[in-house]
Amino acid sequence: MARAIWTGSLSFGLVSIPVGLYSATEDKAIRFHQFQEGTNDRIRNKRVNERTGEEVEYSEIVKGYDIGGGEYVIVTPEELEAFEPGPTRTIEIVDFVDLEAIDPIYYKTTYYLAPQGNDAQRAYELLRQAMGNSKKIGIATFVMRSKQHLVSVRPEEKVLVLETMFFSDEVRDPSREIGSLPGDFTFKPREIDTAKLLIDSMSAEWNPGNYADTYRERVEELIDRKRQGETIVTDGEQRAAAPVVDLMDALQASVEAARNHRPGNAAVSPLVPAAKSAAKKSARRAPAAPARGRGTSGSKQGEDLSALSKSELAKRAAALGIEGRSKMTREELQSAVSRATATSAPARRRKAS
Repeated sequence: MARAIWTGSLSFGLVSIPVGLYSATEDKAIRFHQFQEGTNDRIRNKRVNERTGEEVEYSEIVKGYDIGGGEYVIVTPEELEAFEPGPTRTIEIVDFVDLEAIDPIYYKTTYYLAPQGNDAQRAYELLRQAMGNSKKIGIATFVMRSKQHLVSVRPEEKVLVLETMFFSDEVRDPSREIGSLPGDFTFKPREIDTAKLLIDSMSAEWNPGNYADTYRERVEELIDRKRQGETIVTDGEQRAAAPVVDLMDALQASVEAARNHRPGNAAVSPLVPAAKSAAKKSARRAPAAPARGRGTSGSKQGEDLSALSKSELAKRAAALGIEGRSKMTREELQSAVSRATATSAPARRRKAS
């Protein structure tokens, strides 16, 4: 069971509820260390004096604010500490607002809020249900890791969710940041209708399991192949940029292609043709890997799946329509693919007969 990263109380009015803060998400991006090419020597970063080139101890480092013209205002840790927010342990709700009133651009990081102790559970659940019935979310501030945060507290099924937010002066104005925003355009009714038809053709029920980090899966497969001693040779080809075509022609072609639309990115979208370079790169890999039966329609009944990488199993799971595959471990993927294949095999035989 995870440990709370912060504990304190959630208050609204005169009601105070002991709560703990837990991470609601995790970043699964693949992380690499740095090495000098051709060696097993790790690269390390050091804090170095720009003028002398000598390494500086962390205890001797102070902070400086750039005021322009090569001048800095130097601030010591003791001076900063004197202005830090007080050591409060309270998330104090000051307002309740409509969820739809907040632009999602203001949201930063998501956490779970959980009651701490049996005595806190009744008040916690009362607040969660009352907020759900009123369709409101709470706005509060609290201090964590010596920084004050603006947060929203909203009800979800069985739990309260806290999201840290940007303050108003931290959100940039797009008209100031982007110099190429489109001006006022008028469109023919046929153009609007065709664009809406395309949107309708690609509409689907939201299911997070339909979407996977395909880049991470390919990198995992690359690591797995290299770990097994395979040499990967690539030619560096990139997909050519799409040619500029008439807007209406592109919309109509897209509507036609979207007739076979499948939700998610687990399978190649019919709107995006597969890159030709992928086949060339596969053909140039040396030495050739042993055949592993990578059919896209699922594994053959009785096939040994233990030799497949997690990425290959994920592709089989996508082809078989297995839900929740993006959160499965390699062992869970293997079991799910094996079960789905065993279930679908009798149906295929009955159809064939």
